[in-house]
Amino acid sequence: MQVTPIEITPGLIVLFVIIGICAVALLVFVIRWAILAHRPQVAAGKEELVGRTAVVTEALNPKGTVFIEGERWAAESEEGRVKVGDEVTINRVESLKLYVTKK
Repeated sequence: MQVTPIEITPGLIVLFVIIGICAVALLVFVIRWAILAHRPQVAAGKEELVGRTAVVTEALNPKGTVFIEGERWAAESEEGRVKVGDEVTINRVESLKLYVTKK
């Protein structure tokens, strides 16, 4: 049994190049999709604030305001007075008020 060689024509070369380009494009798409799927999800909402650090913008005596993630929030200190500029830790969120303790 004799195997006949395939004749390599310009059309065959073009076909291989097109298949190669499609395979590379598909591979790039799948890798990009996999990378995007494994990125951390954006945390949003007041529940995500618990445990984070905020800066006091209006003295807490025991009520005032704090600044976190570009927003001002009404806050209440659970441990007495806190001065402007001090850092506080957010313990809980109720409605639109943060309950904090001095860091």
